[in-house]
Amino acid sequence: MQAAVPLLLDGAASSLRRRAIVVDGGVNKLLRQQYIKAAAAGFSSTAAMDDGKASPPAAGGVAERIMPHLLNIYGSRATAPDFEIYAPNATFEDPLMRAHGVQQIKSSFYALPKVFGESKIVEYTIQENPTGPGKAEILIDNKQHYKVFGKPVELTTLIRLQVEDGKVVSHQDWWDKKPLKNRDTVVGRMAEVTRRGAMLLTHALMGFGKDPPSHS
Repeated sequence: MQAAVPLLLDGAASSLRRRAIVVDGGVNKLLRQQYIKAAAAGFSSTAAMDDGKASPPAAGGVAERIMPHLLNIYGSRATAPDFEIYAPNATFEDPLMRAHGVQQIKSSFYALPKVFGESKIVEYTIQENPTGPGKAEILIDNKQHYKVFGKPVELTTLIRLQVEDGKVVSHQDWWDKKPLKNRDTVVGRMAEVTRRGAMLLTHALMGFGKDPPSHS
């Protein structure tokens, strides 16, 4: 296993460098550079947890129950119970990764403090739309704060949650509020392959979603 680690790290760095070509842009490029640096180091660095507070969501609906957990998850202070908002087969997608199942989602977010000096949602508004019996779509227009290479970076995103029977079944994070690549196109399929590759490498490096001792 130890002999395989350098190969995993090289693969992670190469995969993420290819992603930087697929999606360009100032803030997105900075975030990718920081992620590549951390992946190449095997996510060995540590970062302080953030204690920042965000305004609570408006009362009522599923969003009121989910949002405190989401703030913990994005704020690098998640504990295992925070991930109980997800259905067992839930998916998470952003321009870097595509995760299948709760364990991979855990790996995605447990990696945040290994990659960034700080991470948190600092501003947000919520819209909750019923889509059917026991179903809803939650749209979270938000601003995320990261510390990248020691410098603060603000990223505006749209978080889209599909909820069924009180559990999140789909979680998408659209950086700069831009939809993810369409899988029906060649570029979209290539982007999905690299996102899945980055996710699988991260999943392995993060212990396959195992809760760290400090998160138990």
